[in-house]
Amino acid sequence: MAYPLTAIVTLLSLLLYFYFGLRVGKARGQYGVEAPATTGNPDFERAYRIQMNTLEWLPIYLVSLWLFASSWNADRIAAAIGLVWIVGRVLYLTGYTRAASARGPGFGIQALASAILLFGALGKIVWGVIQHGA
Repeated sequence: MAYPLTAIVTLLSLLLYFYFGLRVGKARGQYGVEAPATTGNPDFERAYRIQMNTLEWLPIYLVSLWLFASSWNADRIAAAIGLVWIVGRVLYLTGYTRAASARGPGFGIQALASAILLFGALGKIVWGVIQHGA
């Protein structure tokens, strides 16, 4: 496998998302919010938004993670930035679980990690096209 560390971080990211989904299911039962409702108890709504916001960011993050790793041929660097994204998501979880206003630091960390991967990959790919043609 060309990028084993990036693959491991990808799977860890997906396991984290899986866990977030399990938390929503548990919160539905705990707070009596029956499907398909997505509103009700504020504690349920925060668990739901943690999962949904993570889902909203996963495509940006995962595609950028792999394009960064492959365009720079940088498995370790991509995986390290991916771990930062995971830490940001965990901080987002812990902050948002306490209060919606406490989600900012975790969100900022994961957004910065995503931006580094996205713009790092874009820059390297564009530079390669300019240098070598399409």
